[in-house]
Amino acid sequence: MPKPNRPAVGGFHAGELAVQRRAGVEAEAARLTPMVEPAQLRGGIAAFLADRTFAVLTARDPAGRLWASPLTGPAGFLAVTSPTTLQVTASIPATDPLHTLPPGQQVGLIVVEFAGRRRVRLNGTLTDTSAGRLVVEVDQAFGNCPQYIQQRVLDPDHSRPEADFENARQGGTFDAADVDLIRGADTFFLGTAHPERGADASHRGGAPGFVRVEGNQLWWPDYPGNNLFNSFGNLAVNPEAALLFIGFRTGAVLHLSGTASIQWGLAGMPGDDGRTGRRVRFGLQRLVADHSLPVREVAYRPYSRNPELTGPPSVVFDMPAICTGS
Repeated sequence: MPKPNRPAVGGFHAGELAVQRRAGVEAEAARLTPMVEPAQLRGGIAAFLADRTFAVLTARDPAGRLWASPLTGPAGFLAVTSPTTLQVTASIPATDPLHTLPPGQQVGLIVVEFAGRRRVRLNGTLTDTSAGRLVVEVDQAFGNCPQYIQQRVLDPDHSRPEADFENARQGGTFDAADVDLIRGADTFFLGTAHPERGADASHRGGAPGFVRVEGNQLWWPDYPGNNLFNSFGNLAVNPEAALLFIGFRTGAVLHLSGTASIQWGLAGMPGDDGRTGRRVRFGLQRLVADHSLPVREVAYRPYSRNPELTGPPSVVFDMPAICTGS
């Protein structure tokens, strides 16, 4: 299949630069610019992908709505077939909002090894969805640090009844089970998209309870990271957001689609667990919930330096002009 025309990538886009400037880390981020330049799937990255069994995909459904979905398979289901091509051999369940995934769109992937606390992000164009595979022409590929990854060992689940694939719920509001899953989560995945640069998938982790639920909205404090602000940069110019919560012990999967905004306040105020003065507020528009994850957690150790939760907020954060959303 001919490769589609893709926008040139390289360096930080205007949204990322604006957030870096607001956070006061322009110099630190500039030193990491090579990480977001066009990359090839060679050496350590290719070897890492070959052994992985879990990834998360950010993409759009046929109606154009942004979602984040888990992809799982045996080692080798992520195969590098050329220096810029990744083939994913995985079936997306019929209950998943990305089951009928249209090709020709920009997508983001994050591939995680929980046991070794390693992750790699890949962004590119989905060129093929036929024959039970996804083919991505990769523009960007770079590793992230191990911060906030809880150590997990995941094994295939051979006991799950096939009916679990069929019992899905769709809606626009949280029920009690959704709230329990979110409030108990120490990990979730965030999907964002830039109008020209495309989609991105990222990992967020913390102590259980770091994601707060307020009615039909969620918020979480931002923790210190690598200062690239890829997700925040996308949100600065486009509020679309997709969240994925997983019950690793139960197989529960909760897909959320809506809008998000960055909020800025004083570092160290109540609720600012990471002491960055930043948090993200997400407004739910649509959700899909099921129990389709075909793996189960068989061993677990939390990240030893998760920030301590500091309670609910007692301060109103301001809404800068560079951030739009719910």
